Amino acid sequence: MFEVIFLQFLNGLDKGAAYALIALGLTLVFGTLGVVNFAHGALFMLGAFCAVLFRQLITLETVTLDPTKLSPWGSPLEIREPLVQAWFGDFGAVLLNYSVLFSILLTIPVMLVVGIALERGIIKHFYKRPHAEQILVTFGLAIVAQELIKSFFGPNPIPQPMPTDLRGAADIGAFLGMQANVITYPIWRLIYFLFAAVIIGGVFAFLQFTTFGMVVRAGMADRETVGLLGINIDKRFTIMFGLAAVVAGMAGVMYTPLLPPNYHIGMDFLVLSFVVVVVGGMGSLPGAVAAGFLLGILQSFASMTQVKDLIPGIDQIIIYLVAVVILLVRPRGLLGRRGVMEA
Repeated sequence: MFEVIFLQFLNGLDKGAAYALIALGLTLVFGTLGVVNFAHGALFMLGAFCAVLFRQLITLETVTLDPTKLSPWGSPLEIREPLVQAWFGDFGAVLLNYSVLFSILLTIPVMLVVGIALERGIIKHFYKRPHAEQILVTFGLAIVAQELIKSFFGPNPIPQPMPTDLRGAADIGAFLGMQANVITYPIWRLIYFLFAAVIIGGVFAFLQFTTFGMVVRAGMADRETVGLLGINIDKRFTIMFGLAAVVAGMAGVMYTPLLPPNYHIGMDFLVLSFVVVVVGGMGSLPGAVAAGFLLGILQSFASMTQVKDLIPGIDQIIIYLVAVVILLVRPRGLLGRRGVMEA
């Protein structure tokens, strides 16, 4: 029984990592700009399709004729080889095998430009508008992004292969000193959790220990006072919007081997992640991360067969039930600032 519970806990950390990464970006945007960004799930989707595009580019093939090998009709056989492998040899083969990881190099600049352009071009005009209008315009942007992706890549999911060396399962039980092969878990899911932990830790360290981050935190607490000190806080907040887009994009890239990306993958994660943000506390970065992992673990345990037999459908509604209870007891969320979301 311990093994089952431990595996469900690992599943919860895996789900919670995805929720926490998206919720972290949502909270960065709300905490700095005061904007409820319903297009953030679309940024997750765009990151995933950066990985798809990168894979499609590096798998373009070159065709050569081999006169030493003939077809049944007597003509030379066509030899098809990916261009990167023909150009770079062994490194090209490594690039193909680890395409998901290498695609992050494309995703970071693309998502940074997309995020900054989105903030400067549209979002900045809605800073002082009601949240309802912010939700409408950002939700509309998400729909536009979905349809663009659908028109370019089609409506069907596009599987992305994980590196061959990372397709197995890690023996967690043996690592913990237990009997071998009792507790095993997919290696890539462990990598995703570690990746999320590094990104989350990096964002918190950036905000906590750099001058730029300290100015941003001061601006989140009192934007007008920071502006009166002669600091261009708007420029810094624009960069933070770009950073939030990069975080969402990288989360999408790393999730592609686990869930083949399609045009509505962002919306699927957005709804749950927005609930996570509200539960953690609007504008609270620690709250978003804590709530992400908490709700991921609860959803994982609720999906156990024994639990679903006892309460059918509980795995589909557990997150919303917990959200309702927490907001009734503590309207500002688990770690939200006093006065936020409170009458």
